[in-house]
Amino acid sequence: MIDHSHKFVSCESCGARKSSLFVDCSTDQTIELNNNKSCSHYKKNQGLFLEGSIPRGVYCINKGKVKVFTLGDEGKEQIIQIAGEGEVLGFRSIFSGEPYKVSATTLEDSNICFIHRENFLNMIDTNAALRNELLKEFSKELGERAEFITNMAQKSVRERLAFVLLILKDVYCEEPINLSREDLANFVGTATETLIRLLKEFKEDGYIDIATRKLTILNQTGLFKLAGTHHR
Repeated sequence: MIDHSHKFVSCESCGARKSSLFVDCSTDQTIELNNNKSCSHYKKNQGLFLEGSIPRGVYCINKGKVKVFTLGDEGKEQIIQIAGEGEVLGFRSIFSGEPYKVSATTLEDSNICFIHRENFLNMIDTNAALRNELLKEFSKELGERAEFITNMAQKSVRERLAFVLLILKDVYCEEPINLSREDLANFVGTATETLIRLLKEFKEDGYIDIATRKLTILNQTGLFKLAGTHHR
């Protein structure tokens, strides 16, 4: 059994579990999960794993936010996901048996649980509920990834910003969106200077409010229309 540190979070009482892959685990399965994981506190800008490294296991976010990204030819980040509480990272590479295709770094101080590869695969072999959740996650991700790629490839920067802000609203829920201008630009796929100019225009048009660097969505319907996407 793994030694439990002061950072340990019980799976039975974890609020993030209800939105994770482990939501339908039975009491016994939850206890097994609890006994086969470790919990760690990560500081802001601390890496979970690097593109090209060998996957050792999966990471479940108990508290905090994580950016998932790839690096371009000139070392510029292209963010492809902002993960929040309850999301599990790294399991795709566990199944493929290949090195990570992406990197993951915390955007804020976070508490993250880790399950070793062997323990995770053993849970999948013996846990039908977890297998079903994984299948649903793969199917959901396929649709969302196709939508994301289409929007990034075919829409203007202004439309992409509206689309990304809607994604971030889902991640941050009722909290203001707290993302650096550089990270937001890397998510939208544009220069930071262009991003800053567009945010000013969005504020003047009443789509958002800005307090320091934090963004609040004021006109979600307007952003949906601007992004040319459907309600989530």
